[in-house]
Amino acid sequence: MRTIQFREAVCEAMSEEMRQDEAVYLMGEEVAEYNGAYKASKGMLDEFGPERVIDTPISEAGFSGIGVGSTLVGTRPIVEFMTFNFSLVGIDQIINNAAKIRQMSGGQFNCPIVFRGPTASAGQLGATHSQAFESWYANCPGLKVIVPSNPYDAKGLLKSAIRDEDPVIFMESEQMYGDKGEVPEEEYTIPIGKADIKREGEDVTIVSFGKIIKEAYAAAEKLEEEGISCEIIDLRTVRPLDYETVIASVKKTNRLVILEEAWPFGNVSTELSYQVQEQAFDFLDAPILKINTADTPAPYSPVLLKEWLPNSEDVVKAVKKVMYK
Repeated sequence: MRTIQFREAVCEAMSEEMRQDEAVYLMGEEVAEYNGAYKASKGMLDEFGPERVIDTPISEAGFSGIGVGSTLVGTRPIVEFMTFNFSLVGIDQIINNAAKIRQMSGGQFNCPIVFRGPTASAGQLGATHSQAFESWYANCPGLKVIVPSNPYDAKGLLKSAIRDEDPVIFMESEQMYGDKGEVPEEEYTIPIGKADIKREGEDVTIVSFGKIIKEAYAAAEKLEEEGISCEIIDLRTVRPLDYETVIASVKKTNRLVILEEAWPFGNVSTELSYQVQEQAFDFLDAPILKINTADTPAPYSPVLLKEWLPNSEDVVKAVKKVMYK
């Protein structure tokens, strides 16, 4: 194992897959000459050249459509959005074309494409650059949605996403690109749709994904000092969602808290809550609690933003509530 940054794990995954398959290429704003807006494609232009690492105009609808169309002639594009907030400009290509091609062609065509970039908030970026889109895309049949929380998972899951025969939404965070973690020297992949138990526990299950899971880790450390044992599950993939791992944990702990950086109405934690109560109702010793952002656009003010975002104290309070303490 060596320790590398999240951005390096992303770069390694893309580069390794491009070396193995000439059909894979990278396209997006500033991915080439600038080495990526977040330096996640550093050195790739030098290695693969301008035909496979392509700088685009600021036209998400245009280059998303080019990427989708190119899959029909045998390529496997990686389309980078500088932020998934900008994917709204190209969302017609993702929802109405990429996600529908296999069905609407009667199975004659598939669409092996990865749309990747950062999601959710990243400090004082304002309301239009601080939105979480995981549940938006997960709601659409035909798309797979991956939201890793560390370099190891990012590399293994991105390699699987690039090899997948269907469109994959791969969501990162500006605030994670500098995060460091252990990643093997040898090649590996992680299967899409498999959650990971990051911390074993007995008293309560905490489910999360993406960068916000760090608040769950911090809360678990505090709660351990008070004698409360938390099991933490990182979903890693929200479509398909690994219900089996979550339900097995709930059957052990009998309590569930879900932490998600998203608006509270109709999100991933809402769906997970429904599935758990339907499949494991008799095992629950307390109502399921979900922790989300405030039900407003993200504020710019740092004081308000701190209140808007879920934090470890929110998790501690929720755990104590389901423990009746």
